[in-house]
Amino acid sequence: MTDHARTDYDMVGIGLGPFNLGLAALAEPVADLDALFLDARPEFRWHPGLLLDGARLQVPFLADLVTLVDPTSRWSFLAYLRARDRLFPFYFAERFHVPRREYDDYCRWVAQSLPSCRFGSTVDSVRWDGDRFVVATGGTEVTARNVVLGVGTAPVVPAALEPVLGKRVFHAGRYLDQLPALEGTRDVTVVGSGQSGAEVFLDLLRRSPDTRVRWLTRSPAFAPMEYSRLGLEHFTPDYTRYFRELPEGTRDRLVARQWQLYKAVSADTLAEIHDVLYDRGIGGRTPAAELMPNVAVEGAVAHGDGYRLRCRQVEQDRTFEVATDAVVLATGYTARRPDFLDPALVDRDSRGRYRVDEHHRVRLAPGVAGSLFVQNAELHTHGVGAPDLGLGAWRSATILNALTGREVYRLPARTAYTTFGA
Repeated sequence: MTDHARTDYDMVGIGLGPFNLGLAALAEPVADLDALFLDARPEFRWHPGLLLDGARLQVPFLADLVTLVDPTSRWSFLAYLRARDRLFPFYFAERFHVPRREYDDYCRWVAQSLPSCRFGSTVDSVRWDGDRFVVATGGTEVTARNVVLGVGTAPVVPAALEPVLGKRVFHAGRYLDQLPALEGTRDVTVVGSGQSGAEVFLDLLRRSPDTRVRWLTRSPAFAPMEYSRLGLEHFTPDYTRYFRELPEGTRDRLVARQWQLYKAVSADTLAEIHDVLYDRGIGGRTPAAELMPNVAVEGAVAHGDGYRLRCRQVEQDRTFEVATDAVVLATGYTARRPDFLDPALVDRDSRGRYRVDEHHRVRLAPGVAGSLFVQNAELHTHGVGAPDLGLGAWRSATILNALTGREVYRLPARTAYTTFGA
């Protein structure tokens, strides 16, 4: 529950993406917990630049904000469908993976309904006053014993392409907003082979059949996401617990090798791309498309109205140039380090990352008696499940149980058939 006349809370969440929104939804029925969630944006939006027609979640609809912890919650996706009078259409559609636009609408429905969620509230600073965290926002201050960071991730722009960032060189997260800038282009290059890169490449193929669309990636292949049933057990709390106990160096090497678990493309999207290319080749035509794995972009310069990219084929160790009119960077995201957080509060590891315990609590400097939790900033300590929507509700319940010191939500001891450790 939340009393907006208060200035002191049990928990303040900063950032309202799906993970902290899920925490707010699970915290709402806890009668003795006063919570407030702040976000600088005027309203909830989830990757609006990538809400493409036909794009679907890569996880089943059961991976909503609450269901895998509390399927009776009034904030479930099925409850949203009932509120929108869409249960029968959903039932007949037989969709396990829902449209991304519908997931965004579902989250906005929850965010608009929860009194604990306050948008248009920029956090200026977080400090420890000896007894409480003091969160300064918009000229006012609120205090809390517990703070949960859910500030999301920041777009990654490779250093080689930073000099040419602009109207026609932009991150895929802004794709729909920047589409007008691509009008009249005859050659567009997509860099990066994750799901976003595949969806942008497919959209460009369909949208502009006469434009040459090029897809470059450093990865060894345009590979499908690991989606076998046992393979998906890497996204269970069982695997997270196993991963946490590994030495730091082992964890870092392992995440790099597991790219196909969380950075690859859905097999359905790859099939759709192949279908478009196949249809374009009917009658002996050559599709205006080029797909090149094992290619690193090592430099870029403006050239006339377009750009020249200096590239290297990694396996052949051969360099070549690409001339293009525009570049869309599907180069992923990285954990965001918030400027508002007093750096003296946090005890970081040798690479400047949070030290995160099994309850998603960050190790703090000596003398700080409160708890600082993080959501989706612990890939290095908790493994590939950290950014996955399917583990969001579990993590939120884990945080609530740790924060209250009791079992607010019962969590099963075993979640996978696989035994990951000896």
